[in-house]
Amino acid sequence: MSTLVASLAYRVLGVSLDLLHRWGVCSGPLAMPGVEALRWHMGRLGVWVRFQSAWRTVPAYRDFVRLHMTGDPADTLHLGGIPATDKTNYVKVFSLSQRCERGQLPRHGLVIDESSGTGGAPTNWVRGARERAANARSLRRGLTWRLGSEPLFVINAFALGPWATGINLTLSLSSWCQIKSLGPDLAKIGNTLRAFGPAHHFVIMGYPPFLKQLVDHLDLDWRQYNVSMIFGGEGMPESMRAYLLDRGIKRVYGSYGASDLELNIGAETDLTIGLRRMLAERPSLAARLLQHRGSVPMIFQFNPADFFAESTNDGELEFTVCRPGYAAPKVRYNIHDLGHVMRFPELRRHLSDEGIDLGTLDTAPLDLPLLFLYGRSDASVAFYGCKIPPADVQEALFRLPELARQVDAFRLHTFDDSQGDKRLIVLLEVAPDALAQGPAAWTAKVFDALAGVNQDFRESRRMVPTGKEPQLEFHEPGTGPFAGADIRIKRQYTSGDR
Repeated sequence: MSTLVASLAYRVLGVSLDLLHRWGVCSGPLAMPGVEALRWHMGRLGVWVRFQSAWRTVPAYRDFVRLHMTGDPADTLHLGGIPATDKTNYVKVFSLSQRCERGQLPRHGLVIDESSGTGGAPTNWVRGARERAANARSLRRGLTWRLGSEPLFVINAFALGPWATGINLTLSLSSWCQIKSLGPDLAKIGNTLRAFGPAHHFVIMGYPPFLKQLVDHLDLDWRQYNVSMIFGGEGMPESMRAYLLDRGIKRVYGSYGASDLELNIGAETDLTIGLRRMLAERPSLAARLLQHRGSVPMIFQFNPADFFAESTNDGELEFTVCRPGYAAPKVRYNIHDLGHVMRFPELRRHLSDEGIDLGTLDTAPLDLPLLFLYGRSDASVAFYGCKIPPADVQEALFRLPELARQVDAFRLHTFDDSQGDKRLIVLLEVAPDALAQGPAAWTAKVFDALAGVNQDFRESRRMVPTGKEPQLEFHEPGTGPFAGADIRIKRQYTSGDR
């Protein structure tokens, strides 16, 4: 394709897709069953259009493409030739304004939120009025699909403040439902439920460990209330979902998003929940569908006309925001989550080969593609909605030089205890002097330092029940989880069951 023809194609297709998004076709009629192939190929087309638009209008992306791509971008037709971006090679290299269209922040309607980075330096993310409006429509459509059309009273129990869940979730939902943003505050949520009474359909949104705490510790007969729960930030085991439902919660659904991209990229449906439960019971089906060993992944459905997801050769997910009008476009952006995508017809074939009737999972399934999410690929661990990367722990230890000099290695260990509460242990391989002192002398100092490095951990730490605080565990060199470690290979920073 010549440059002239490619430029003309971009202009025609760009205007056409922009109109389809403005009219709500991509997230409305195209999200309904029956147009699976059209929807998928419109997503692929959206990746190409967003790529062409970004390298023409975004200074940082133009420079990025010049550094990481061979050939003329205008002639690129194969999506695999488009270089992948991430926080390291793109966000941290170029300034925020240069990553925006025309190299400047929008002057009106802009909302800025942040996520913490390693070393304690927050990363700022910008969201313009048009993209926030699109996300609000998406949230409304998704909640209505799952919870019905009756009025909703949303309680935002995510961490409040400058984070995406604190700012944009409130703004997105306030335009069409009742919402009270309380953060993870047990007493205030309990007072709100009692004050407004059982007549409302309450939707409590928060991190999974906090939602369990809410049910466990709030003196309330949940069966007398109509309460649904939406969780995000980390996965939820099916045993916890069953526990919440058994206590009287009416519905529990998960949502997948990222501060880097958008709040609601994908969501659980009755189909994905049923499939996840079946995968735990049918090893032969799991062998067909899953690509990584371990626990059954979270499974979401997403609209590729809005967000197109791909997986790399290393099994990491890349996303392109196909919606136009984003202040800082994202093209093949890798947030380093392990996962893969499966189109609906492929799922149907696998189920048929296993003798499984799709209708037993969902009587009215959406034929949207499925997103299998296994967790972070960068060795981070999830704890009460925050991500704790090894680099943050290392930085915290070096802020305590008397301890750091006695530490040879460390690992992070998270697990759900017998009561279903999330626990965190930092295991340290230490010298004899530190062993003599014992971990109690350092526990508060280490986690105070970690809170100073990772502000998300600082907020999440406040949600932890008394008696379930993060712990330190000391080990002699070459013992316990550090036995057999080979200094010639990369260290492991997470620890499985012991």
